[in-house]
Amino acid sequence: MALTNDHPGERAADNPVKLIAVRETPLSVDEVFRAVGDAAAGGIALFVGTVRNHDGGADVDALGYSCHPSAEAEMRRIAEKVVADHPVRALAAVHRVGDLRVGDLAVVVAVACPHRAEAFDACRKLIDDLKHEVPIWKHQKFSDGTEEWVGAC
Repeated sequence: MALTNDHPGERAADNPVKLIAVRETPLSVDEVFRAVGDAAAGGIALFVGTVRNHDGGADVDALGYSCHPSAEAEMRRIAEKVVADHPVRALAAVHRVGDLRVGDLAVVVAVACPHRAEAFDACRKLIDDLKHEVPIWKHQKFSDGTEEWVGAC
């Protein structure tokens, strides 16, 4: 369902998907935040996913992300669906692949909407769908020497 409104400032921008990327280099919260800047947006919701030091009761030393070649296209498809279903003015999403350490940024997403509640809803939908649908896999390395793949079939 495409959202429309009689107020020009509340209609989605012509091209609200501003940044979609899968990168091997460190991510920037500032870059993603700047990408969604829009004078008609009253709310910007930003989510930053980091590598935590534990999972399932085990200490995590490091992890690696890998992805299918279609990952970026899938991210764009999901972003366009969020834009179609919410009054998004601007949207950005970047995900890191390669070897990461505890504390590194793994994913940064942001959504700008006319109002804060809409921004929160759209941002939650974006990150939840990216996590569940994009073919990106996590290889965790634990302090006890064990390893685990997450998200792999």
